[in-house]
Amino acid sequence: MLSSAQTPRFLRSTTTTATATATATTTLKCLHTSPIPTSAATPPPPPSQILTTRKSLLSRQTSAVELAKSFLHRLRRSEPQLSSFLYVSPDETVLKQAEELDKKIKNNEAVGPLAGVLVGVKDNICTHDMPSTAGSKLLENYRPPYDATAVRKLRESGAIVVGKTNLDEFGMGSTTEGSAYQVTVNPWDLTRVPGGSSGGSAAAVSARQCMVALGSDTGGSVRQPASFCGVVGLKPTYGRVSRYGLVAYASSLDVIGCFGSSVADAGILLQAISGHDKFDATSSKQEIFDYASQFISVDDMESKPLQGLKVGVIRETLEDGVDSEVISSVRNAVSHLEDLGCTASEVSLPSFSLGLPAYYILASCESSSNLSRYDGVRYGNQVFGDELSSLYGDSRAQGFGSEVKMRILMGTYALSAGYYDAYYKRAQQVRTIIRKSFKDALDKYDILISPAAPSVAYKIGEKKNDPLAMYAGDIMTVNVNLAGLPALVLPCGFVEGGPAGLPVGFQMIGAAFNEEKLLKIGHIFEQTLQGCSFIPPLVADEATL
Repeated sequence: MLSSAQTPRFLRSTTTTATATATATTTLKCLHTSPIPTSAATPPPPPSQILTTRKSLLSRQTSAVELAKSFLHRLRRSEPQLSSFLYVSPDETVLKQAEELDKKIKNNEAVGPLAGVLVGVKDNICTHDMPSTAGSKLLENYRPPYDATAVRKLRESGAIVVGKTNLDEFGMGSTTEGSAYQVTVNPWDLTRVPGGSSGGSAAAVSARQCMVALGSDTGGSVRQPASFCGVVGLKPTYGRVSRYGLVAYASSLDVIGCFGSSVADAGILLQAISGHDKFDATSSKQEIFDYASQFISVDDMESKPLQGLKVGVIRETLEDGVDSEVISSVRNAVSHLEDLGCTASEVSLPSFSLGLPAYYILASCESSSNLSRYDGVRYGNQVFGDELSSLYGDSRAQGFGSEVKMRILMGTYALSAGYYDAYYKRAQQVRTIIRKSFKDALDKYDILISPAAPSVAYKIGEKKNDPLAMYAGDIMTVNVNLAGLPALVLPCGFVEGGPAGLPVGFQMIGAAFNEEKLLKIGHIFEQTLQGCSFIPPLVADEATL
């Protein structure tokens, strides 16, 4: 059994659940030294907002218009504090779509699996009817003539896009402070960052401004903000979801990911957007699993629902440089998985620490190439110049922010003739080693586990002027992108900080195209985690969550 450091926040307890076989299901009880406002002494497991919405609509218990009004009211009320969105759809546009859905239901017409679900979309994912700025002044007011494939599939499934969420410019950052327009704050503590670069999407889901959201993940941009904001973040296998319509940062690393307040919501959202796309040659033709079939009620679980599964805890992620409270939270989460039937042991990945420098070399090189198109002629807002060279230079100088310029310079340097072998080629060799080390580990274990980030959410401005410290925060996540693997982050508890504690998330890594196993394990963990309410104080008093 994996050794576990007991903390005041977590006590493992066994409760008897009424099942067909009258067996006992082990639960992990989460205790807080700082009380979290909630209407119930023991909060129930998080429900699927998508499934609940569908059931309510089809049974005529509520209408799509009523649901839309409720979420729009909460969004308008909380947005001045959070700044999660760069663009919010006009109320009349959202309500018109909701009215059309209500008419279909009234006429007993078939509706999609995401009917009535309000979705936020990260602003580097194209939408034909809304601006898509990628958080950059260079693309200010840009409206694409088409929807990204993922957005098109959402709309075909009945979802309503409520707006575009804030991000670090072109996805380059870990705090959302790098946006050219505004700084998003963490719903758990308005003085702290929500993470990045998909911080707007994470904050919006956490604050229940929308039901689910899309983000993009190049080196952890879905998983780290999910941990900081206490929501579920899912990074699919590279190629599972089409990248068509995603503003490119580093094309061999970019994936579109999912945010939800429950594992079920993240899985159902992934199922809706997955699949091969003729517009993206890197999209896979792998079969799409019925993820919803993995989500069983806690009442129907056996006493050891994860019996026989092998869990590997990455040793290098629980060493120096990681907050002790984060380590304790993750170890307690692993202990709970053991109680649910898993066998856990530490596994060493000696190449793990090499991932961070390799990632930043490769990502910077690819970004310097991808962003060359933004010259004020082909793409991007143009600054007038007497000479063509000054037009290019001034358009880019005034359009790009400092972080983007720095990464372009780093990438261009690493790709230059005298340094290509020393940097880019060597980073690709390291990437091959990392892929092999993960494959070898996943041949022995069903999943691998690590913290989602070395710390909980930190103060706004704390690392903005220290890029190396900010980059180091990606150490837990970048290897997964280099290996092209799926990973799921879900909250497992709290540490001290803010008005009601700060959420901690842990990361589960699976074999390529094996998202269903991650979702199954994550759902069982989530449903047996008792006493935790991952609803921030900002919205904890709301009647509809």
